[in-house]
Amino acid sequence: MTSGQAPWGGAAAAGVTRQTVYAHFGTGDALLEAAADRITDETMAAMDAAGLDEGRALEALLRLQEIGWRLFEQNPVLIQVGHAPVDADADRERYEPVAARLTRLIEKGQAAGEFDLAPPAGWLATAVTALGHAAGDEVGAGRMAVVEAAEYLRAATLGVLGAQPRAADRRR
Repeated sequence: MTSGQAPWGGAAAAGVTRQTVYAHFGTGDALLEAAADRITDETMAAMDAAGLDEGRALEALLRLQEIGWRLFEQNPVLIQVGHAPVDADADRERYEPVAARLTRLIEKGQAAGEFDLAPPAGWLATAVTALGHAAGDEVGAGRMAVVEAAEYLRAATLGVLGAQPRAADRRR
């Protein structure tokens, strides 16, 4: 998508006119930034509700990935947000609280012996996030179905973390 293009298939899909969208947001990029902010807020609320501090770190991480897929399916604009020109500072500000929670979760797993201790938790959080973005890109490009991408993301995440799932984790 280039700057100035409509950020979704049309304002009519949202029940408003294109003029209304641009009068409120000014540009398609501003609309995508607002959508990214809203989706980040939804993500943080979903993370809170998922009880990431409860139970084993691996189980919590798999719940977190399930949340990510639900949000991805509910917000197809995520595909465009990931590729749109964005304010780097705003993007970093949105990402930091999510990364901090993921890093704490990985540290918990490392302390419990669930995850490899060698790579720093922050690096592993970045790697897991990159895998999630890659899986989303494959779905967005139509090269994979959500179910298939989720399966491969789960397997790749386990590999990166050096995690061995229990039987209950494998059934998800």
